[in-house]
Amino acid sequence: MDGFKYFTRVYYEDTDAGGVVYHANYLHFFERARTEYLRALGFSQRDLLNRYDLAFVVKSMSVDFCAPASLDDSLLVETRVKQIKAASMLFTQAIICNDKILCGAEVKIACVNLKKMKPVIIPNEIKTAFSS
Repeated sequence: MDGFKYFTRVYYEDTDAGGVVYHANYLHFFERARTEYLRALGFSQRDLLNRYDLAFVVKSMSVDFCAPASLDDSLLVETRVKQIKAASMLFTQAIICNDKILCGAEVKIACVNLKKMKPVIIPNEIKTAFSS
């Protein structure tokens, strides 16, 4: 897959007292988009836990807030895989409204065995799905 598009809307609970999306909620939009990207490739978070005892966790993130989103805005979250390594992936993400980038991020995700809480190699079938 070249990338993934996830659509969402800004709800009252996403905003601050001024009706503008609270900065931390952009991270929620990014997280949901990555989760739905994984699901679109045929893998759910529950499946990863039950089948492999693993999860993808955020190791690092760089966020650039460009313009605010507001109550009732319709948002597009674009997600692309920039790099896949043995036990990590690097994503670029953008939140867009009316063809304007509101927020961008580069997110490094680590693959972790949840029983040992240690990094593990990403299963080949997941790497292949993200690479195609």
